[in-house]
Amino acid sequence: NGMGEIMDTYMERVVGDNVYEYYGRQFPVCVRKIHVDGRMPLRVHPDDETAGQRYDFLGKEKLWYLQRCGRNANVMLGFREDTDASAVYSKCGDNSIDELLNCVAPHAGQYFHIPPGTPHCAEGDIDILEISQSSPVDICMCAWGKTVSAEEFDDALTLVDAMDFIGYKAFKSEKSGDSLLDIPQFRVEKIELKSALHSYCEQAGSFVLYLCAGGSASAQV
Repeated sequence: NGMGEIMDTYMERVVGDNVYEYYGRQFPVCVRKIHVDGRMPLRVHPDDETAGQRYDFLGKEKLWYLQRCGRNANVMLGFREDTDASAVYSKCGDNSIDELLNCVAPHAGQYFHIPPGTPHCAEGDIDILEISQSSPVDICMCAWGKTVSAEEFDDALTLVDAMDFIGYKAFKSEKSGDSLLDIPQFRVEKIELKSALHSYCEQAGSFVLYLCAGGSASAQV
C-alpha cells in the first residue's frame, strides 16, 4: 500500500519514463528477504499472458539468491524427470510430491532462475533474497499437511487452477551470461563494491534497486 501511494503521487519520477509508460502506477518488481525454517509450501506461478487473461495481474518471473544456507538446507525446483498432470495431482494430494521434485543441496551465493510454471520450495535453514515481478498470483500446490495463511495464498486459487500451466518436463537450470538474470521483465546483477559506484538511472529511463547482499555499504544522493 505504501508503494502504491508513492506511485500515485510521484508516478514516472519513481520508476522512469519507459517503465511508467508500460506499467503505469503498478510498481513492477518485488524484492523480499525470506527466512526458511522447516519446509515452505510448494508453490507455482503463471506467466504474464495467463495471469493477465485470468486474473488481470502480472505473472511472476523469479530469481532466488541464497544468502545463507544452514544445516539440512534443500531447494526443490521443478521435476527430476518428465512427468504428467495425473501423477503430480495425485502426489500433491498425498503429500508425496517431493518424490518427483528436482532437489538441490545449495550453498550460499548460489542463485536460481525460477520461470513461471516451475514448482518450487525450500526447506531446512535458509535465507533467500527473492527478486520477482510484483504479482499476488501465488498458487499453493502442496502444504505438506499444514494449514497455509490466507495472507500468503488466495483461498480461491487451488492446484486445479495451475494444472494447465505447470511445466511437466524435467527442470533444466539456465545460466544468463554475465548477469544473474537478464530477461525482459527485469535484470539482476551482482556487484563487488570495491570503490564508489555512480548510478545515472535517468539515462535508461528505468529505476534501479540496490540491496546489500553481504557486508555493508552506504548511499549518497
